[in-house]
Amino acid sequence: MQLQLSFATLLAGVLFALSTVQDAVARPTRRNSGLVTLPLKRVPRAEGVPPTVYLQQHINRAHKRLARMKGREVPSDHQLRQNIERRMLALEEDPLSKRFNRQGVKKNARSTNRIGLAGAAHTSRSLQLKKKKGGNAGGQTASAATATGDNGTAGTGSEIEANGVPSGVEAANAPTASNSLGLNIEGQDVGYLATIQMGTPPQDFLILMDSGSADLWVGSESCTSTAGGGCGSHTFLGTASSSTFQDSGKQFAVTYGTGNVAGTIITDNIAVAGLNLTGHQFGVADSESDDFADNSVPFDGLMGLAQSSLSEQGVPTPPESLASAGLISDAITSFKISREADDLNDGEITFGGLDATKFDSSTLTTFDNVNADGFWEGAMDSVTVDGTDTQLTGRTAILDTGTTLIVAPPADATAVHQLIQGSASDGQGGFTVPCTTNASVALSFGNTAFAIDPRDIAFQPVDANDPTGDCISGISSGEIGAATEWLVGDVFLKNAYFSVDVGKNAISLAKLV
Repeated sequence: MQLQLSFATLLAGVLFALSTVQDAVARPTRRNSGLVTLPLKRVPRAEGVPPTVYLQQHINRAHKRLARMKGREVPSDHQLRQNIERRMLALEEDPLSKRFNRQGVKKNARSTNRIGLAGAAHTSRSLQLKKKKGGNAGGQTASAATATGDNGTAGTGSEIEANGVPSGVEAANAPTASNSLGLNIEGQDVGYLATIQMGTPPQDFLILMDSGSADLWVGSESCTSTAGGGCGSHTFLGTASSSTFQDSGKQFAVTYGTGNVAGTIITDNIAVAGLNLTGHQFGVADSESDDFADNSVPFDGLMGLAQSSLSEQGVPTPPESLASAGLISDAITSFKISREADDLNDGEITFGGLDATKFDSSTLTTFDNVNADGFWEGAMDSVTVDGTDTQLTGRTAILDTGTTLIVAPPADATAVHQLIQGSASDGQGGFTVPCTTNASVALSFGNTAFAIDPRDIAFQPVDANDPTGDCISGISSGEIGAATEWLVGDVFLKNAYFSVDVGKNAISLAKLV
């Protein structure tokens, strides 16, 4: 059947969808002087994007991200767009109603998965606030100024207030431990967000937490989008909103797997889980690509949690500054990220140590970071499927909360899928597996095997109307990087407690409880 819409119109529609934000408890409470925790919140994923296109978006993003991590040539936007177009053309014979039927997928919205393509037209939207369901869970939050529209002026914000956050974010539960804040999940386990405070008086900023970069930034009060106009309904920082804001005039620019920002390095006060850093150096973006500036993007900025040797701003990361100030004992960041399908919303990020209530201490393994540039990369001992060794040795893996899938060299990805009954290559770098698979894929680090839940391997149904048919695999292949290098994202990291230590240049993993 031929589509009634033009291909260009359909492609533009696929590349643009809205996401919204829902209430969350994201306030600091103090547990001890050396350890603080932030809860992570969840944001629903893209509406109206065919599953195979959604997969290609993530593959594109991972390819660009890995190329930048390894200092190799980055695929052009033209190449990445062609990848998307091939996926769309493969769908041309399917009815439009079936293609856009998202039955069985909970709370659909546009995911801000920074896919490495030029942004769609900037469309304004107003944000709706919801009351918090759980009341006060301890600690304090700042009140953001009321949003006034998509103009990038002082006071425009994502409307994170004392009693709510922008509509669309599914709240993290109130943290189970004291001194904690939760992590929201962006999309279908796409990314992880937490709330920190900036400026005087303090305002709440909803921040993407990313272990694969090393710069902290939010939009400036004069922020403009590269697509035209302002930087959306977000919270901004500058002299109009903060009396302690000081601009150094020094320029910075950061390019991610998808999206880019540029601006100046400033100093201002920030608070992370109630720990106050006075005069911290970080960036405000005067220019953002639409991957960040669009109204539909639920977060106000990004916190890189790799090592500061990777920073484009050339300044310490917040964990490093917290440790230097004696507010935490060590520059350690630990992640417990939750899975949308579990509907637990129990993700947390901890600064200064590991939260022993979240993992089985007998399984804790610590191994060296082998990356000289500042990423978190460890030796991967083995890969097994249902206990059968794939014979893949001498591999390393960059562990990155900012990447959704696992991206392996083509030969390695094929070797893994050959051991998964019913799997198949789609001929474009992706694979399918039966949605009902019980295959146990395990990655081994520090002589400890960490199994991936089969639900994470069966990432998403190819046909939403057939949830027991074929699913897109959470493991894809990529040509970028050496034949021994893997990029391991949230498909794996949801299945382990993940901690990084700047002082010891080490990575720790443990099995969750």
